[in-house]
Amino acid sequence: MKTIAITIENTMLERLDGLVRAAPRRGRRARPNRSEMVREALRRYLAEREREVREEAERKIWARHLGRINRQAASLVAEQAEP
Repeated sequence: MKTIAITIENTMLERLDGLVRAAPRRGRRARPNRSEMVREALRRYLAEREREVREEAERKIWARHLGRINRQAASLVAEQAEP
């Protein structure tokens, strides 16, 4: 683990401190501290962004093959409609 320095607006820091104070204790452990809260927020943000990147890549794949997929679907529907 590395220690880094960040610059954060006073109002955001006050909100973070409010969340830290309001966080429930974890069993016998103390409440999370600022660093733990920031790590958890960043972990969630990164997971969300990584999911968005994957979904965008999948959308591009679908868009590239959409014509063929639609033709195949229409063909299957036509086959099922035949007596």
